[in-house]
Amino acid sequence: MGKKKKQNTYAEAGVDIDAGNKLVEIIRPIVSKTFKPGVITDIGGFAGLFSLKVDNIKNPVLVSSTDGVGTKLKLAFMLDKHDTVGIDLVAMCVNDIMVQGAVPLFFLDYISMGKLDVNRARDIVTGIAEGCKQADCSLIGGETAEMPGFYGEGEYDLAGFVVGLADNEDLLDGSEIAVGQQLIGMASSGLHSNGYSLVRKIFFEGLKMSVNDYIEDFGRTLGEELLEPTRIYAKPISNIRRDFRIYGISHLTGGGIIDNIPRMLPKVCKTVIHRSSWTVPPIFSYLQKAGDISDREMMRTFNNGIGLVIAVSENETGEVLSRLNAMGETAFHIGSVESRTDDEEAVQFAD
Repeated sequence: MGKKKKQNTYAEAGVDIDAGNKLVEIIRPIVSKTFKPGVITDIGGFAGLFSLKVDNIKNPVLVSSTDGVGTKLKLAFMLDKHDTVGIDLVAMCVNDIMVQGAVPLFFLDYISMGKLDVNRARDIVTGIAEGCKQADCSLIGGETAEMPGFYGEGEYDLAGFVVGLADNEDLLDGSEIAVGQQLIGMASSGLHSNGYSLVRKIFFEGLKMSVNDYIEDFGRTLGEELLEPTRIYAKPISNIRRDFRIYGISHLTGGGIIDNIPRMLPKVCKTVIHRSSWTVPPIFSYLQKAGDISDREMMRTFNNGIGLVIAVSENETGEVLSRLNAMGETAFHIGSVESRTDDEEAVQFAD
């Protein structure tokens, strides 16, 4: 008889089905803590189910968004710390639908690794679940893909998907923004998840710094500063909208103040932003000096300490500021809406 040919297995090719099943059992109690009324499924199925109860909404509209964390993940790899990037993932999606006036309902994630590391994946999901709790959003499903030979050792990628609900009459499209309204800036927690390709170039290629370097200006290590999670604004904005009128919201992601504020403005309006009206966190000044970055490039690449901008009426500005600060947010009156001619820029700065 001839020699029996060796049979190939999926595990020998680099995909461990048993590890995937183990991960589902490990994260089940973590994920279930994000469930709120409406969730009618458990994780591990082929799809997530959410019951849509809209008795109190006249014209329901589903609002969705998808995003990732970007090259900020490189910091997680460098520090071997993976329990915060999930918060960033949720924030980048949830903050975007909230800008349209939606309340987040549920979230889905996609985690892709070269080789499934159960402990690392558990940490990632722990962060995603924490982000969902901060956003009052249910994590009802996801996908963990094992892709041998596709990523470098220890690397992975993340994507997130959120679905929210709004009444068509309450959607925010900026059409009601008008001259005389005031702009309130809500403080960011730092860099959030934008500009990290430039950040890494300056710190690690230019200055040859280490993530473990202690920076006196930050009061912590460089790695701790750069890995600070993105702030999620869903709860404070929902609170404000219960009692006050918000006419427009801008989420300051890539493009910063210069490119993002115009996205909520009618063409006949411009904003005048007072740069001295808020405290810019040390990370931005440090970056600008170290990288020899112009003021305009800073305002176009980074949030510079303001993560969200909302437009409110002049007579409610003080009350909205007081409410936000009472909720533990740091908020500033940063500017106003003024009339604009065709040849003017949509965002202008004053001292």
